[in-house]
Amino acid sequence: MSTDKATVAGILEQLEPLDVRARAMFGEYGLYCDDKLVALIADDHLFVKPTAVAAGYADESWLAPPYPGAKDYYRVPAARLADPAWLAEFVQRTAEALPMRAPKPRKPAAKPR
Repeated sequence: MSTDKATVAGILEQLEPLDVRARAMFGEYGLYCDDKLVALIADDHLFVKPTAVAAGYADESWLAPPYPGAKDYYRVPAARLADPAWLAEFVQRTAEALPMRAPKPRKPAAKPR
C-alpha cells in the first residue's frame, strides 16, 4: 500500500516552519530536515529514525519497521502527529543528532578527443 499525497501534505504542514521536504521513494516518501533523511512516510504513517535523542520523545513500544525487512523506526502515533510543537521538536532534534551526508564525489569532465 502506498502513502496518500494528502498524508504527506498534512505532515509537512504540521512541521512548518522547519526546513523540511518530502521526496518520493519507491511508492512511499522520505522526509528530509536540514537536508538529512530523518523519517519515512509509509502506509500513511510517519516513521522517525532512531537516534540518541529519541528516548526523550518516543516510547520503545513505537518501534516498528516501515516496510517488511526494514530496520525499526519510531512509528509516531496519530495523537502525537496532531501536536505540531512536539512533532517539530522531535524532527528537528533528530536532524541535529544525525551526521551530515558526505558529498558525492564529482565525476571528472570528459576530455575532448
